[in-house]
Amino acid sequence: MTRSLIPAILAMAAIVVASNILVQFLFGQWLTWGAFTYPLAFLVTDLTNRFRGAAAARRVVLAGFATGILCSLIGTQIQGEFGPLVTLRIALGSGLAFLVAQMLDVTVFDRMRHARGWWQAPLISTLVGSSLDTLIFFGTAFSTALVWLEPSNDVSWANETLPLLGAGPEAPLWLSLAVADWSVKLLLALVALLPFRIIVRRMTANVA
Repeated sequence: MTRSLIPAILAMAAIVVASNILVQFLFGQWLTWGAFTYPLAFLVTDLTNRFRGAAAARRVVLAGFATGILCSLIGTQIQGEFGPLVTLRIALGSGLAFLVAQMLDVTVFDRMRHARGWWQAPLISTLVGSSLDTLIFFGTAFSTALVWLEPSNDVSWANETLPLLGAGPEAPLWLSLAVADWSVKLLLALVALLPFRIIVRRMTANVA
């Protein structure tokens, strides 16, 4: 079983590593390039769940979580313009968001695997998991309510009050970042249905 999961584990690890690197590069005003690679982790989880079951999918998630921890440890040793590239709050938020959201995705997908529409399990599980992922990460990493987690970490820049996404009501900057990130996740959840369908059809045909 473990050997058969190597492709999924490698794919998950590659996505986590790439996202941790690309998050350092801005895409526009509200996003980083990592926002476009990270959601692919849900596709890997859902495909593993579809072909290997929930238990196997959880193993792949744990492998991705371990990779993320390693990336965070490396990031804490790299100094950026304002200090370490990865602070305690960012590391905690990233790890917690990944683990909780991915495990929820596995559970929702597993319960819906026999739904009438083929798209329901991957779409709904990814939407639920992605939403929780964004909430946990940005809330943990930047909310002033959790400043006690790392008092020495100045997150005042993320709490500067600005129009939401540059045009909406006044809100902390991190909320604009979160909404933009969440919007990309929702869009990619729809886009990912195409490769999910193609891969499932090909794998099913090969088995038949």
